[in-house]
Order: sequence, then structure tokens, then C-alpha cells
Amino acid sequence: MIRVLLVDDDTNLSAMLAEYLTQDGFEVVCVEDGASGVREALTGRYAIAVLDVMMPGINGVEVLRRIRASSKMPLLMLTARGDDVDRIVGLELGADDYVAKPCTPRELAARLKAILRRGEPVVPSRNLSDPLEVGSLRIWPERRVVEWDGRALEMTGTEYNLLEVLTRHAGHVVSKSELSEQALGRPLVRFDRCIDVHISSIRHKLPERSDGQSWIRTVRGMGYQLIRE
Repeated sequence: MIRVLLVDDDTNLSAMLAEYLTQDGFEVVCVEDGASGVREALTGRYAIAVLDVMMPGINGVEVLRRIRASSKMPLLMLTARGDDVDRIVGLELGADDYVAKPCTPRELAARLKAILRRGEPVVPSRNLSDPLEVGSLRIWPERRVVEWDGRALEMTGTEYNLLEVLTRHAGHVVSKSELSEQALGRPLVRFDRCIDVHISSIRHKLPERSDGQSWIRTVRGMGYQLIRE
């Protein structure tokens, strides 16, 4: 069973979500405060953690920061509906995705499954030993490894998936809708900033071009394009 850590001080909501997720095949452990959440997350016993942003003491954003300092485990944020600041900060700190509260257990389960699918190696139609190559960029899908000029680049699971999709379509514009379906495993939601924030993070991790511009170009009203040399 897939072990999920649920960190939320709303015990009634946690119990309801845990009951549904258990019926859906997950094993759920609930903790009620941020400090306990950090300790549990870093034990390595969980496939994914769900963090509520609004908690007394150590809030969800700080929990996320502390976990990301030591672990690349997938993380999903529960945020207040319409609170874009918390969502963007969480994504910038390495959250894989977010769900706005109040949410249905079914929606949460679907998001968890989508995030976990992203972390599974993609089996391409070509020889597994061959990397995807665009200029100095090399990606090994079977190992989910990214290199630039032979130097490894650290990527979160979501960042990796977005970069792989762009690399497979290098030189062509990929719409945000396609990126959401292929990299996030879910339909694009109106006013969703998830892709934009992750793309910004990827841009900072890739070296600049000789003209000082990014290798990932924004095509307004259309999507993003990984530029070929």
C-alpha cells in the first residue's frame, strides 16, 4: 500500500480524508502539528506527504521548507481557496502541486495519484540506453536524470516532468494545456499558476544562453518552447 503522511491540525477533516483514502488503497498516517510532520516526513517511510498551510506554530510553508532541505519526497499543499500567495510560495519552495480547501476526498486522491505517477520512469519508444539530447542538455528518462554539459542538475519530480516534455518537443511550442496533461497528469485549471512557477524554477537551474536569455521561451497566449541551439 502507498503510505501517505497527512499533516493538518483539523482532526475532523483529517479523519474524513484518511477514511476515504484508505478505502481507495492508501495507508494514511495523520499528525496534527508541523514539528511532528517534519519528523515523520524525514523518516523515509512515506511515498508522499500532504501539508496544510494554515497550522499554528510551524505552518505548512515552513514544514515544506524544512522537508525540502533534506528530502525530495513528493509534497502536496492544502491551501485556502483563492490564496495565491501561499500557493506560489509553496511551489517556489518545491511543492509538487496544491489543492484548494475545502476539497473533496476524491479530488485529493486523484491529485495524489497524479503526482505519484509523475515520479514513475517513462518508458520511451526508443532504446532505454539513449538519452534525450538538445544541445548541452541530456535527459535519461529511465533514471529521471538531467545533466548539462555532463553536470547533474537537481530537479523536483514536477520540474523533471515538465522539462522532459519540453525536451521531447524541443523547437516547438507546447501549450500549457498539453504540459498540464503530460507533465502534471491532470487537466489545466483556469488561473492555475503551477506550471508558470515550476517553469520559472527550471529556468533558474539551466545556464543562460550566450545572449543572456533563457533556454525556455514563453510564447504569450500559447505556451512554452525549449529552444534548440
